[in-house]
Amino acid sequence: MAQLKTKIELYLKANSKTWDGNKILLQDDGSGAYIKTWNIDGLAKPSDEQLTSYNSAATTEENNVTIKATRRNAYGDIGEQLDEIYKDIDAWKTRIKSIKDANPKE
Repeated sequence: MAQLKTKIELYLKANSKTWDGNKILLQDDGSGAYIKTWNIDGLAKPSDEQLTSYNSAATTEENNVTIKATRRNAYGDIGEQLDEIYKDIDAWKTRIKSIKDANPKE
């Protein structure tokens, strides 16, 4: 299940708002995270049902963040990539494609 913060970020984005850590505070007392403070002008605090509706999209978002980080590490330093491109662009393309194939986005 997706993190509460991710679902809230998607709710905010759908309503043309952005996350502001000074206006939204989350808390977890051991029973799971919940919204402790909600002070977003012009937007009501989301219901549990509204947040649940974002679960699938939030899970996809979190998985893609992990995949992007994995790809970024596998790609290596940009300077080394540029040198690799200069020496043999086709080998670089093959290597990058294999990284993308091994780590597909959802």
